[in-house]
Amino acid sequence: MGAPSRRRARTAGAIASLTTLLTTTITAVVTVTALGTTSAHAAVEEPPRPPFYETPATLPSANGAVIRSEKMTFLLDPLDATSLVRNAQRVLYKSTNRAGKAIAVSGTVLVPHAPWIGLGSRPVIGYSPGTQGMADRCAPSRQFSEGIEYEGVGIESLLLRGYAVAMPDYEGLGTVGIHTYMDRVSQGRATLDVVRAAQRLPDTGLSSTSPVGLMGYSQGGGAAAAAVELASTYAPDLRVKGAVVGAVPADLDRVATTLDGGLYSSFAFFALRGLSASYDVDLTPYLNANGRATSDRVETECVFDLLNNAFVKSSTLSYNGQPMSTLMDAEPFRSIVAAQRIGTIKPTVPVLVTHSALDDVIPYAVGKQMARSWCGKGANVRLHTNVAPLHVGGMVPHVAEALPFFEARFAGLPQISNCWLI
Repeated sequence: MGAPSRRRARTAGAIASLTTLLTTTITAVVTVTALGTTSAHAAVEEPPRPPFYETPATLPSANGAVIRSEKMTFLLDPLDATSLVRNAQRVLYKSTNRAGKAIAVSGTVLVPHAPWIGLGSRPVIGYSPGTQGMADRCAPSRQFSEGIEYEGVGIESLLLRGYAVAMPDYEGLGTVGIHTYMDRVSQGRATLDVVRAAQRLPDTGLSSTSPVGLMGYSQGGGAAAAAVELASTYAPDLRVKGAVVGAVPADLDRVATTLDGGLYSSFAFFALRGLSASYDVDLTPYLNANGRATSDRVETECVFDLLNNAFVKSSTLSYNGQPMSTLMDAEPFRSIVAAQRIGTIKPTVPVLVTHSALDDVIPYAVGKQMARSWCGKGANVRLHTNVAPLHVGGMVPHVAEALPFFEARFAGLPQISNCWLI
């Protein structure tokens, strides 16, 4: 059996094992973390960060400039992805956040053993991770070395195809400050800049001419969707060929209503904390004592602590007993939430949108409306609807659909839009 056949077989095996690993991930969501002790507006004190993640006094001028890098231990068994990587590096690079401030963001760059047998140079996928949590310890670049990063199930298939992978940790996740969870611009820029950083690292075989793909699911879907919207203006130097975005939280107002009081309530609390930090809004007046304690606590939690806030209704945390949806209807939150809407800027490259009609976290209608909005602006969009069970299950067809999409884009083949059906 030739190398391409072996690669296809291993890819199929990786996708088949995805469901089992994702189920294990949800089952493992039982870790308990300590309560924070500071106000709802200030950052909760966390354990000291490894020195690598500390921001230097002076940052480079160029976005994507590498501040420092180091070899990292990459662990992703039992899928045996560890053996696929010949070059795993942790990077700290310069980016610019939503407010225009220069920041340091950490991330991961992976180059596989598999040779690139396609046209041109090896492509690099800017892979935006899904929800990790708020604490610095949740950063993927740290969790990869501990063998507990769930995004590895999607990354393995990309490595098998010979693609390099560049993954951001996002603003404030791993580095100083509060993670600006769900900040559209900050997450999109961090994704584009980690690709730039990967192309500038020595001994990777990557360069500014490397073709680029963007990919993400859930929070990562939002980040990748924002990145493809911003790419032509923020990073015109990148040769972006296309993006695959899954279960995109394109309308936070509708998503928050779905999350409230459910299993994934933490996601809404992450967003409230992260966006208030990004926009410098003090949450204290809007929360009761329990709400302030919860807001502090979520900043110390990872996604594996999901059950800590499961089925908690936001009305029990607010100062006036009203749900979060009511809070979002008033300023300044109304304008903040509106600014996170994805679908308002036309992508200039083909985009594949994947979403399960049975998604219990991000309503299918939200993803469909985003795709319809892009179509209305003349973008090349293809919506792939699946019926995978729930939000977690939707990641399986998302990964499966991404592989032929990127193979065609990097081969220079056009995408056939299905906007007329959306």
